[in-house]
Amino acid sequence: MANTKSAKKANRRNTKRTTVNKARRTRMRSSWRAVEEAIAGGDAKTAQAALKAAESETMRAVSKEVAHKNTGARKISRLSKRVTALSGAKKAP
Repeated sequence: MANTKSAKKANRRNTKRTTVNKARRTRMRSSWRAVEEAIAGGDAKTAQAALKAAESETMRAVSKEVAHKNTGARKISRLSKRVTALSGAKKAP
């Protein structure tokens, strides 16, 4: 238990940040799930739209340091690859 005034304040701040970060992480993972569901459904247009939203949400979380930048880049890259394969578009050289 925090005893000093500064420790109590730090504890309050940590609690607030934890709540905000949990919400951001949840929003990011939900956007990934939306892409996965669109891919599973076989709808290329919906998957493309969901991927765009997921990329935005992921990069926002990365910029707020909720997730590591390489994790965000890796996840978006893999989802993007699957959406591209779904739509049947050829990759540019």
